[in-house]
Amino acid sequence: MRAKRYSLVIADRQTGALRRVTISLWPTLGTTAGILALPILMGLGARWSARTTITDLQSINVALQVENASYREATGQLSNQISELHAAVNQLGERAVVEPSVSRAMNKLPALVKSRAMGGEVVPATHTSLLDTAIGSPETALGVLSELLGVIGSRLESVRDNVERRHKLAMATPSMWPVAGWLSSSFGTRRDPFTDANDFHPGLDISADYGQPVLATGDATVTAASRNGAYGNMVMLDHGFGITTKYGHLSRISVVEGQSVKRGDIIGLVGSTGRSTGAHLHYEVWMNGRLTNPMTLLAR
Repeated sequence: MRAKRYSLVIADRQTGALRRVTISLWPTLGTTAGILALPILMGLGARWSARTTITDLQSINVALQVENASYREATGQLSNQISELHAAVNQLGERAVVEPSVSRAMNKLPALVKSRAMGGEVVPATHTSLLDTAIGSPETALGVLSELLGVIGSRLESVRDNVERRHKLAMATPSMWPVAGWLSSSFGTRRDPFTDANDFHPGLDISADYGQPVLATGDATVTAASRNGAYGNMVMLDHGFGITTKYGHLSRISVVEGQSVKRGDIIGLVGSTGRSTGAHLHYEVWMNGRLTNPMTLLAR
């Protein structure tokens, strides 16, 4: 069946010329419909593309939320590590502080005594190049930081051990006067008060009022607390690190054998028991089994 054809006549009023245009109905309608449908099809295509894009964005958003949650957890762990390290550094700083008088006394201790306070091996610097590692992603950066903080924590543990040992040595060093009084006899050769002959005096005699408290000159354990010949009532303390102190002529003993005492604790009272001419404290310091002049450690 032949398509219907139509003729359009166009007349020019001025010149009277006529122009005839012949068109076919269905091709013309098809072309017109195609032209009208094109924007609709473009809109539908854009809509489908937008839906695909939105779906992709939603998937990316979900993935980012999971990733962000992972980062938050990782950064939270790093924050905790940093807080713990900060607290450890502050604690080490406080423990490392030593009174000037005690520090001076520690410097005068024999090398063997100080060597006993040394301990802990320094952690080898096997991770010093961590920061030189190429960081290609946030995950790698967080991993490197976490590992680096772990290495610092390990080194702090080693430092903490050394600081604790030094602190224990500082507290054990007999650097304080055991009683408030006046020095009546020094360490070394002297004239014996009973025989008037030259004699070696193994410690200090500190005269004080009868019954005055006698203090432990450092942290220690009581190894003897009883009457002991010429010493009279005597207390002996083991400070560790090869350091021992003795306190003689006490009127009363205030501690028992095996008891732990702290620097400044009362261990007895001034008296005149044993070989004594009056109320005073006889005080001795031993280092590695050898007598030591207590004055080298006492604050002037």
